[in-house]
Order: sequence, then C-alpha cells, then structure tokens
Amino acid sequence: MLVCRITGLLLLASALAAGPATSEREEFLFVLNPPPGPTFQGAIQVLWIPATVQPHCLGKTHDQCSAIDYCIRTTNRNVSQCRNLAVDVSRIPKYPAGSYPARVLSVTYFRAADTIKNFSKLLQYVDASPKSEFDRLSLKSRIKARIRVKRSADDDDFELLEVLAVPPL
Repeated sequence: MLVCRITGLLLLASALAAGPATSEREEFLFVLNPPPGPTFQGAIQVLWIPATVQPHCLGKTHDQCSAIDYCIRTTNRNVSQCRNLAVDVSRIPKYPAGSYPARVLSVTYFRAADTIKNFSKLLQYVDASPKSEFDRLSLKSRIKARIRVKRSADDDDFELLEVLAVPPL
C-alpha cells in the first residue's frame, strides 16, 4: 500500500513537472470591486475561495480573506498578518490534499473582456447593484461560472470562460 502511494506521488510529481495540468470546472465565484486606483477603473475582481475558508471570509474584504487563507496554510503563524485576525485560524481545518482551489485565487477583469461568454450579463448585474455591495465578500455577490483551472507545481491559476448565472442564484 505504501509503495502505491509513493508511486502515485511520483507520478503526480512527474506530471506536474511536465507542465501545468488544465481542466474545466463549474464553480461558484465571488465578485468584488478591484483595488482602488486609476489602473483598475471600471474593472471587477473575481475570487475563487476554498470551501473550507468561505464561511470565515463572508463579510470580509479580499485582503482579510487572503490573510485568513495564508494563516491557515502557513507553518509560521507568528507573522504580523496572522496576528489580530477576526477568526481563530487554529480552529479551521487544513485544506484537504488535492482540493480546488488550494488557496484563495483572484483575477481582475476589465470591461473589454469580451471573449468571455455572458460577461456582459455579469457587468449588467454589477452596474445595477450598489457599488458598496462589492466591497466585502457576500453570498449576494456570488456567481456560477465555467472556469479553466491551471494547476502546476509552482501555483494554481484560473481563467473565467463563461458566466453561467448571476444573483439571485
């Protein structure tokens, strides 16, 4: 049994070393306002958050959620960003091995992202909602989407392929 596990890990390691593994998935993602500044004027930020940490991120900003995520995954919780968090990360279980995503991921999309199917539906929803609704993570700002996941040994990434549904879900 141990030999099979080691072999499986070696196969996984060699597959990851060969290049990123890609797959398509349907997932629930969160929409937030982008970071402040003229560079991101009119853009939207799309986040994919591990299910384990989602309940602890609701009502939080992107930075707060990312800090919670980091502090769950790090072996050194004595760093400044892990102090004075609104949640006790020691009570949150580690992410299961092989879970998607392996950490909080975000991508900023500009309005010209016209190659994404039904992206205009998402923009209409965002434009019709109060801007403050996208300052903090909320179930009201959740969308269903088809994404392409790129998993590599260095890091994971995702790309929005199609907006399947906007609130109310």
